[in-house]
Amino acid sequence: MMRDGFDRRKFLGVLGGVVGGSAFMTHGAQASTYGVATRRVYLGCYTLGAGGGKGIGLADADAQTGALKVVSTLEGVVNPSFLALAPNRRTVYAVNETTEGRVSAFAVDASGGLKALGSQSALGADPCHLAVHPTGRYVLTANYSSGSVAVHPIRETGALGPATDLLQHKGSGPDPDRQKGPHAHQVLTDPSGRWVHAVDLGTDSVHVYRLDLGTGKLQRHSQAKLKPGAGPRHIAFHPNGTAAYVANELDSTITVCAWDATTGKLTPGASLPTAPAGGSVRNYPAEVTVSSDGRFVYLSNRGHDSIAIFAVGGSGRSLKPVATPSCGGAWPRHIVLTNDGRFLYVANERSPGVALFKVDRGTGGLTQVGGRLSTPRPVCVLPA
Repeated sequence: MMRDGFDRRKFLGVLGGVVGGSAFMTHGAQASTYGVATRRVYLGCYTLGAGGGKGIGLADADAQTGALKVVSTLEGVVNPSFLALAPNRRTVYAVNETTEGRVSAFAVDASGGLKALGSQSALGADPCHLAVHPTGRYVLTANYSSGSVAVHPIRETGALGPATDLLQHKGSGPDPDRQKGPHAHQVLTDPSGRWVHAVDLGTDSVHVYRLDLGTGKLQRHSQAKLKPGAGPRHIAFHPNGTAAYVANELDSTITVCAWDATTGKLTPGASLPTAPAGGSVRNYPAEVTVSSDGRFVYLSNRGHDSIAIFAVGGSGRSLKPVATPSCGGAWPRHIVLTNDGRFLYVANERSPGVALFKVDRGTGGLTQVGGRLSTPRPVCVLPA
């Protein structure tokens, strides 16, 4: 399958390898003392191929400045390209993005260190995203190349049990390289926690499901169709719970959607370009996120290598372009706001490194601060 301008299955598959039970720390997970106070941040990366990392990075963020410093690495974890934290913050989960995909669990100790709890088959190829259900009882995983969504129960220890469900998407889209079949790219719940959304790039769809908490089975509910060839990648919800924003990877747009948590219906509306017109390089939007106050939406542009900033209006139902500042590197795959909304981290996969931006809470503007954290092929930043 072609993805992001390269053959994902070939790149990940021929190199092979899946995570085992031998992950170990290269350094002790000590609390950093370089700042007044620090917060733990976990870094996902690609480990296979040229310039790859060695596993999950453990970094400390200065609570005052936001500056990151890697303190250790959990080696032996293959392609942990997306990470998620359990609601109780005692466990971190990671996809292992290979053709024989797996999902791994790691216990978090008192100092923020990680200990491997084992892994389970994702029952699909190239899992690229996962989320923990708000109840803390299940992990949901999107298998990109297989176009499927898996459900794994969480045991009392935080470890994962064998999958309770695997739901296969069907269909295709007009792009001959990227949409020959379904490609589940993201799975997460809405703000109410009642509905599960699976964004499928290959079928130009966002699927809405209900999760039976007793059986761990997904029940199909509705399907929102986006513009043919849009290639939806990720979705983010407005904090008021009535609007959502879909980043479309293939046509470089963002779609504003109305969301009804009562009926479980997602209704796509207007779409806006995410990068200025006339560029000589094709642009591929990646991550989309919303400020906690709901006033601004941020989106990473790979190709244009920028962060698109949109002002939110109409109770979340409209967007207005504000600016597209540089991402501080190349190929910004993942972006995340800190919990206090003061800083934005950008994982620039091809720089490679993590750039830090200070957020102007009034205007939504971004100002790059400090030097870029140099780390191999970063693709996910998870503040703990």
